[in-house]
Amino acid sequence: MKSIQTLIAAGSLLTALLSAQPPKYTVTDLGPTGNPFSQANYVNNNGFVAGLATVAGGAQHATLWYEGIEGDIGAPGLGGPNSGAGGVNQFGQAIVGAETSSKDPNNENFCGYGTGLQCVVFLWQNGVITQLPTLGGVNAGYGSINNRGEVAGFAENSTRDPKCPSGVALNGSGPQVLDYEPVIWGPGQGQIRQLSLPAGDTVGVAFWINDNGQAVGMSGTCANTQLPGLAAAPHAVLWENGTVTDLGNLGGTANPALLGVGNAAFAINNRGQAVGTSALTGNTIHHAFLWAWETGMRDLGTLPGDAVSAGLGINSKGDVIGNSVSPPGPPMGNPRPFLWKNGVMTDLNTLIPADSPLQLLTASSINDLGQITGFGVTSGGEIHAFLASPSYLSSPAAAASVTSAVVTPLTLLTNQPSVVLDGSSSTSASGNLQYLYEVVSGGLKPALLQTPNDPKATVDFVNGPGLYMVQLIVTDSSGDTSKSPVIMLNYEPSGTTSASH
Repeated sequence: MKSIQTLIAAGSLLTALLSAQPPKYTVTDLGPTGNPFSQANYVNNNGFVAGLATVAGGAQHATLWYEGIEGDIGAPGLGGPNSGAGGVNQFGQAIVGAETSSKDPNNENFCGYGTGLQCVVFLWQNGVITQLPTLGGVNAGYGSINNRGEVAGFAENSTRDPKCPSGVALNGSGPQVLDYEPVIWGPGQGQIRQLSLPAGDTVGVAFWINDNGQAVGMSGTCANTQLPGLAAAPHAVLWENGTVTDLGNLGGTANPALLGVGNAAFAINNRGQAVGTSALTGNTIHHAFLWAWETGMRDLGTLPGDAVSAGLGINSKGDVIGNSVSPPGPPMGNPRPFLWKNGVMTDLNTLIPADSPLQLLTASSINDLGQITGFGVTSGGEIHAFLASPSYLSSPAAAASVTSAVVTPLTLLTNQPSVVLDGSSSTSASGNLQYLYEVVSGGLKPALLQTPNDPKATVDFVNGPGLYMVQLIVTDSSGDTSKSPVIMLNYEPSGTTSASH
């Protein structure tokens, strides 16, 4: 066990050294090349990225990325043209907001696509989709999914509210007719739980739920609450233990005449720290905030020279990401992504190499490894999703291993119905290796494994074209283990086109 203790000590030293200053990042353009638009909304601790990308014809489809492989999980979806993935948990469950093929009888354009179609939420796992219920209304929207399989979001009820805006909102949604309520779906299939609202409020949105069941979002009335995107309301709120708490504000309240001006909590980590945006006195600008029970709401300010900001994500270390926008603010101002760490807000563009493939515009999520997602602009003017990874993830201390698990191939595009993976090059000083091949649950297709306990295993692509992912775990006689990188297998039989590219 000495080698494991050494690894832990080295990792602790590395963490201490890195915590003193913002890390440097390398940027991966998630593309795809030539695509005019893609957006990354979330990255989990396994490095899976969830978001959306345009497809042929101009529609947007929910998309997952992992180690350079892109998977379209928006087709066939629920029959409508547009969808987007809001998050993916460690078990490969992804939450998706999608249009159906049915017209919205109220023409609310709840998703903001302007198609007049109904907009609902579904859960995706291993190619299987399950539509989530509403509260009796037509539409619903996603927030996030936690590792317990609970989904935060919002769903319409059947209450026709005359106070709702009668025209199209600044973000493209509306005219709104029905009230919508904050909800938690799951973890059981078909379960939906409506969350309570502060006194006097009639609508609300739950944007995030952590692994402890704490959820955050916003609430107000249908007249003064802006639906996503650039959402805002009079109250930023926390739900826990069956109660709702108003998180306070930075002096202001909602102003529906200006995009994003108001109060909303967008994310909460497992330590109970929440981030969002809050209006300042005068109700014309808003700043990112960090909230905790011990300290209340803290104004994080903006990047130098900017007018407004919003905190969009926070990891377990308390690192915050979001965007900061120059005057006059959205939609005319120029956005920049920020990383707030150890009390200092830094433009993420200053932490990446000069030859990075994108100029970064907005950061949307940060995981516990420090990886950040969002979107930026290419030199050709395309808007692309990105994954920014801190340089310390490739340091020798972080990559140290007791047992070397080696498997070939690591990535493969094949038209054959099965492939053989070879892990016989794995090594350990203790010898007597035991092998275990496992299907990675985040794969777009579940594979069938033959002889998974031998050095060589056969992967059968029993679920048709698409992305299959497998990992080898090697254990030696002393009980030390090592995992290979995830093996990416993209099966495209001759004459077919899979959902992964």
